[in-house]
Amino acid sequence: MEYDFQQLAQLYKNTLLNDVLPFWEKHSVDWEKGGYFTCLDRTGKVFDTDKFIWLQNRQVWLFSMLYNQLEKREDWLKIAANGANFLAENGRDDGGNWYFSLTREGKPLIQPYNIFSDCFAAMAFSQYALASGEESAKEIALQAYNNVLRRQENPKGKYNKAFPGTRTMKSLAVPMILANLSLEMAWLLEDDTLEQVLDKTVEEVMGDFLDKQRRLMFENVAPDASHIDCFEGRLINPGHGIEAMWFMMDIAQRRGNKELIDRAVNVTLNILDYSWDKKHGGLYYFMDIDGNPPQQLEWDQKLWWVHLESLVALAMGYRLTGRKECWEWYKKMHEYAWAHFSDAENGEWFGYLNRRGEVLLNLKGGKWKGCFHVPRAMYMCGLQFEELG
Repeated sequence: MEYDFQQLAQLYKNTLLNDVLPFWEKHSVDWEKGGYFTCLDRTGKVFDTDKFIWLQNRQVWLFSMLYNQLEKREDWLKIAANGANFLAENGRDDGGNWYFSLTREGKPLIQPYNIFSDCFAAMAFSQYALASGEESAKEIALQAYNNVLRRQENPKGKYNKAFPGTRTMKSLAVPMILANLSLEMAWLLEDDTLEQVLDKTVEEVMGDFLDKQRRLMFENVAPDASHIDCFEGRLINPGHGIEAMWFMMDIAQRRGNKELIDRAVNVTLNILDYSWDKKHGGLYYFMDIDGNPPQQLEWDQKLWWVHLESLVALAMGYRLTGRKECWEWYKKMHEYAWAHFSDAENGEWFGYLNRRGEVLLNLKGGKWKGCFHVPRAMYMCGLQFEELG
């Protein structure tokens, strides 16, 4: 199959504007109580009304970002405001920490046990402040960001179930999300603060979590960056590693750091080589570096976000380097992802396939999948191909 950059740019833009966004605009907005429904079946029918803070904030971010960067559509800003107002009123405890989930009406369900709720709140309210001009949104964004900085060494705080001191580990998820979040917050942060945080995240991601010999990203390492021989210590999460690499490319672009771009592209390609299912196609969800059975029973499922983040990383890597390997891998990933996840009949993308690439869960959203990875990837890939075209 031949690929034309302008046609690809148009494919991604058309899919975003005429397929993916209409699905969420029509089915997810809770105009009555505020916020969004994310548990949607294949056709968009709501099957659960609980509201998960990650996904609520991600949707605020998505519609605010598109308003800021693509087109100033008042209906996008209105949808963002519907979530932002609901979250500002209901999303935090008295200490300013963001809950994990709420009832439809906004009553807390699950305690603020992890900083990723705060991460996505900072992202959301930063973009919403830019879109709306509301000073209170800036304050919420900065307070959430400072929460993340304060809690990054112990993300779960008092909710951490691990016994202290026996097997201490740190997770790739924290510096990788902080890298992306800090770029999102750049307009609100002092230059010195921003550059210091970016320096630290690059150092951790490309230093502590990258195994130099195997050129793979480990999900968890000891505080001194050594490997620990246990389930968590042997864990490879291909999607996280690849997503982290396009975050690194994004920082490297900002700084004009070609060496970092090349390193991130090399790691991306190596992760793809390592984690591609040679029998059925697609990328494994979890792997054990020593080939042992992973503890995650869903290890061989094929997930939407893993493949979408790979498309972004490959398109970006190709635009920045022109490397043939990026383009060959992009075509391979494009053919798999569009053939297996996209739902031409009802819109949006399926989230969960079995190893053979068959739809495993007949849903478009749930507790973990919302209005984020699909539209963000459509927007990001479209940008890359517009520049290439």
